[in-house]
Amino acid sequence: MSVFRLFCIFVLTATCAACGPEPRRTVEDFDSRGPVLALDEADPVMARVDGTMIRRSDVEREALAQDGDSGGTPPAVGSEDFDRVLEELIDQRLLALEARRRDLHQSEEARRRLALAEERILGNVLVETALADAVTDETIQRIYEEQIRLIPLGEEVRARHILVQTREEALAIKALLDEGRDFAELAVAMSEDQATRLEGGDLGYFSREGILPAFGAVAFATPEGGVSEPFRSEFGWHILTVVDRRRQPPPSLEALRPNIIRFYTFDQLEALIEGLRTEAEIERADLSRLLAPAGEAGDEEQGSADPDEAEDNLDLDEPG
Repeated sequence: MSVFRLFCIFVLTATCAACGPEPRRTVEDFDSRGPVLALDEADPVMARVDGTMIRRSDVEREALAQDGDSGGTPPAVGSEDFDRVLEELIDQRLLALEARRRDLHQSEEARRRLALAEERILGNVLVETALADAVTDETIQRIYEEQIRLIPLGEEVRARHILVQTREEALAIKALLDEGRDFAELAVAMSEDQATRLEGGDLGYFSREGILPAFGAVAFATPEGGVSEPFRSEFGWHILTVVDRRRQPPPSLEALRPNIIRFYTFDQLEALIEGLRTEAEIERADLSRLLAPAGEAGDEEQGSADPDEAEDNLDLDEPG
């Protein structure tokens, strides 16, 4: 089963908003025209429409559905997006209540659509419940530990460098270093790299792939505590010293957590659906006849007639 198909099953369907005959009102306008509502701290009521309630969770769920991101962050109460979605839900509620007053919910078409909507909602509730039980902090930690054991980790180098424009300047600085001058002090005084000069030329830790090829080749060939010969890059002439070497640290749990949750969610969803398919009795219609070009089905029926019956028909047509 494709990831795209699984994702489509999981995403909630956005409710279509309808425009009312009056201009849209802000939350302040709405509150000023009606009674102040007592808010339930767990899930506050944002509006009442003819005795029905629209709660904060309704607005948040609809906002996320419109964005196509059921796992995102909903808009804050009182924000422009929150107020817009609330007004849309009020309009939608008014339309639904009017449809019921007209008994439209009793029509065959309405019943069919309501049944499909109920299936989607119940399916989403099942998925959300199952995933909430499966995707725990303990599970995420376990998967993280399994993954970092599989990640190939290379070597990192921490180095300082001094950047100048000419080879002659680089050779002069190298001579001073050979005399015992402090590398960091010379970097502060002479380096033209404004990003690292005041830090004594400190580049921090980097991998071979995370820096310029010419720079990386020299840095990883220089022993810890050693000073390189002057070398050239597209920025000028460099001298570097290697301060430390270490094994590249693995990505942190927080860095990998979103990907772990995403792929484990799809894995669990696929397992849930495949399990249900295995246990269910599913019958599919034979579409070959429906997909056959017009006329072929009739030809097949005519060709499949009993030969004896055809012969009898010929005999009946013979003159006596």
